[in-house]
Amino acid sequence: MNEPRHHPHSGLLADMYQLSMAQGYWASEAADLEASFYLAFRSNPFGGGFTLACGLEQVCDHLESLTFAEEDVELLASLTGAGTPIFSADCLERLRTFRFSADVDAIPEGSVVFPGEPILRVTGPIADCQLVESAILNMINFQSLIATKAARVCHSAGDDNVIEFGLRRAQGPDGGLSASRAAYIGGCHATSNLLAAKTYGIPAVGTHGHSWVMAFDSEMEAFRAFAEAMPGNCTFLVDTYDTLRGVRRAIEVARDLRRRGHEMVGIRIDSGDLAQLSIAARKLLDDAGFPQARIFASNELDEHIIVSLKEQGARIDVWGVGTKLVTAYDQPAMAGVYKLAAVRHPGGEWQPRIKISEQTAKVTIPGVLGVRRYFDGGKMLGDMVYDILAPPAEEPCMIDPLDITQRKCFPASATWTELLEPVMRRGARVKPAETLSAIRDRAAAQMAAMDPSMKRFLNPHGYPVGLEQSVHELRSQLIMAQRDPSAHGRSRRP
Repeated sequence: MNEPRHHPHSGLLADMYQLSMAQGYWASEAADLEASFYLAFRSNPFGGGFTLACGLEQVCDHLESLTFAEEDVELLASLTGAGTPIFSADCLERLRTFRFSADVDAIPEGSVVFPGEPILRVTGPIADCQLVESAILNMINFQSLIATKAARVCHSAGDDNVIEFGLRRAQGPDGGLSASRAAYIGGCHATSNLLAAKTYGIPAVGTHGHSWVMAFDSEMEAFRAFAEAMPGNCTFLVDTYDTLRGVRRAIEVARDLRRRGHEMVGIRIDSGDLAQLSIAARKLLDDAGFPQARIFASNELDEHIIVSLKEQGARIDVWGVGTKLVTAYDQPAMAGVYKLAAVRHPGGEWQPRIKISEQTAKVTIPGVLGVRRYFDGGKMLGDMVYDILAPPAEEPCMIDPLDITQRKCFPASATWTELLEPVMRRGARVKPAETLSAIRDRAAAQMAAMDPSMKRFLNPHGYPVGLEQSVHELRSQLIMAQRDPSAHGRSRRP
C-alpha cells in the first residue's frame, strides 16, 4: 500500500488543539475577535550569548499558500469523540475556503536576536493567528537552532571554510533540507546535499567515500580511477587503511594529474588524530610541491573540537561538519514560544492579555509588541520591548523582566532601529522574498559587528533585553489582578 502524499502547505501542519480552538472561536462570541500573538524564546541555545533568527522565508511561503485540500477536510470530518463528529459542518466549510488573512511583522532572517524579545508578531483574526502557531514555531525554532550552531562552528573555524556534511544524519529529508539552508545562512560555505544545492542555490561540494577505495584491489588503483573519472574534482580520502601512506599515494597520483594539466584539490582525513595527521600531511604535500593542496577534515566535528584542534596547531584548511551541526548536537530543540498578548473586538481598543506562572521566565508580555535596538556610535546598547500603541519616551528606561532591580536607560543621543518589520499584510507579502545570499550577508555582518564577549563559548556576556517602563508597569498590574482577582478588576490599558 502506497503512503498518502501531503501537499507542503497543508493547513494540517498544525496540532489538533489549534483546529479545535479555531472551531471554538468561530462558534462563539470570539468569532470576530482580533488578536496579537508574538514569538519569542527563553534562552540562547548551546549556552551561548546570541541566536541567529532563521526560517522566516519558509513561514511566509507557507502562510501565503496555506489551504485545506478536500482530503484534509475529509480527514477532519472522519474524526470522532464519543461517537460524535469532532468538527462541525460549519467549521469544515470554513476550512474549505480558508486563506490566511492576518498581518506578520518580523525581525529579518539572519539577524542576531536575544532571549525575551519578540522576533515575530502575528496580528489579525484570532482563528487565523491560532491555526498557524505550530507551523511557525516548527520553522523558526529548528532553523534558528541550526543557523546558530553553524554560526558558532564557523566562528571557531575563523577564516577557514566550513562545509555542511549532514544529510545522512539529519532528522529526515525535510530536516536535512532545512538544516542545509540554515547552515548556509549561519556561515557554512557549501553543502554536500544536492537537493539543497538545487533548491536554494547553495554551492555543492563532495569527495568520495571509503567504499570507493574498498571497491578496488588497491588504494592506488582507486585513486587513479578517481583521477581518471574526476580530473577536475580530485580530493582523495586518505584514511581507509593508513593515513600517511594514503597521502603519499595521493601525491603520486597528483603528479600524474599535473602532467595531464590538472591539479589535485586536496586530501580528506576522516579519522585518527586530526591534529598530528594534518601536520604530517601538510609537510608531505609541501615537500612534494603541492602547497596549494588543501587538507579537508571530518569526523564528528563541532565548534569545541575545532577550537581544540586549532590550539594543537592542526593544519586543516576546510572543515566538514555533519552530525553535530544538522542535529544541533547537545541541544535538540530551541524553546521558542508563541503567546497571545492582546485582543480587541471590531472597532474597539486593544485589551492586553497575560499568562502568569510560578516560573518568572514563563510569564508573558502584554500588549501589541515591538522591539527597538539602541546604539551608541554603532555599538549595540540593548533591546527594548515596548507597546507600539505607546511609543517610548525620548530617554527611555527598560527593566529586566527576570530581575526588576536591573534597569537600563538610554540617552537622548542614542540611535535606534525597529527590529520588527512589516512582512505580510492581510496574508500577502508586502515585499519580494529575500535572496539567500542577502540573508547570509546580513548574518555575517551582524556576527562581525557583535562584541566578541557575546561570541565566546564559555560564560558569554549577556546582552541586555528589557521591558519599556510602561509595559513593565502594565505587566505588574495584570499579574496582581490575576493573583488577587477579588482586589482588582480586569486590568485594561491605562
